[in-house]
Amino acid sequence: MSKKEKIDKAFILAAGFGTRLRPYTNKIPKPMVSIAGKPIIHHIIDKLKKSGITEITVNTHYKNKIIEDFLSNIDSPRIRTSYEPDILDTGLGIKKALDNFDNKPFIIINGDAFWEDKSESTITKLINKYDTNSDLLLLLQDIDKITTSKAVGDYDIINTKPHLNPNKTGSYMFTGIRIAHPRLFNNTPDTPFSFLELMKKAEQENKLSALINPNIWHHISTPEDLIKINEVYNG
Repeated sequence: MSKKEKIDKAFILAAGFGTRLRPYTNKIPKPMVSIAGKPIIHHIIDKLKKSGITEITVNTHYKNKIIEDFLSNIDSPRIRTSYEPDILDTGLGIKKALDNFDNKPFIIINGDAFWEDKSESTITKLINKYDTNSDLLLLLQDIDKITTSKAVGDYDIINTKPHLNPNKTGSYMFTGIRIAHPRLFNNTPDTPFSFLELMKKAEQENKLSALINPNIWHHISTPEDLIKINEVYNG
């Protein structure tokens, strides 16, 4: 029987170098790049707060002082930072902070995720979709609705279940937004590893589920993407 559990904590991946977005990331980390006059990470935090998230952990590495200083001025929700002197990759970076989540499912978001809630909150809808029969719930985007750089078809949906498309020709792209249960990290290494390995593991164990994004998500990969999005949101 499926079971619901309160989800009120999140992790934002913000340690990466943002190399594909240079020159915008030459002096600042990618989550601090501005859209509509506000850093991407600030948009993320605002949406998480509106969906009832009370505590967020943010990992940092590249230009860490810039992002840590910015986060120190946010009173609510509570922000913790997890500094990585040596970058740990997406899997170990999250695993390092697992104690913050009290063995309960939590939201994970890439620090460059940008989406618009046209109707109901995407995060709230994701939370309502999750049940503890899944180790991992992915938010996927229909590639036909992506308007920025070329979409990557990470997944197909077969019999309501997401299946990784090894040729990247699937119908849906992974948005970098997901809910994970801490048990997903059981028996993982204490050396750097990619979260992609956990996505594959969850699928193999039939513990992977997906929600198709009901709203608008933007893939920000290149400077051209950023310019195009800012043209829309700066009006």
